[in-house]
Amino acid sequence: MNLNDQEKEYLLNEYLRNISHILDKEYQKRVWIRQEGPECQAFDDAVCDFFDIGDPILDEYKDFGITDSQHRLLIKFRNQFREFCREHDFPEEFMDGPEWAQIMDHAKEVLRAFNYHQKS
Repeated sequence: MNLNDQEKEYLLNEYLRNISHILDKEYQKRVWIRQEGPECQAFDDAVCDFFDIGDPILDEYKDFGITDSQHRLLIKFRNQFREFCREHDFPEEFMDGPEWAQIMDHAKEVLRAFNYHQKS
């Protein structure tokens, strides 16, 4: 991936923002289920964005300033999320379940490792 530092920072921020949506139940209800804006994103789109943006970052994580410990957390989260997405399609069916709560807990752990706070 031939990106300058500003582009890398932007992509990493987008990836972390996607993870923050996985943690934000109000966002999920408003955007994924009720399809209220201003964002326009279905759960399937969120999943595709997560992997399309994230996998190249994880492959070249050192170029993005990601530490080894952050990388391990991201890999663990990615694998767990991938497995979850293979078994679940509709947020209204899983959002209040214990498996999703576990995904959200791991998303929180990842964001804490990056000291990430969603910008309004």
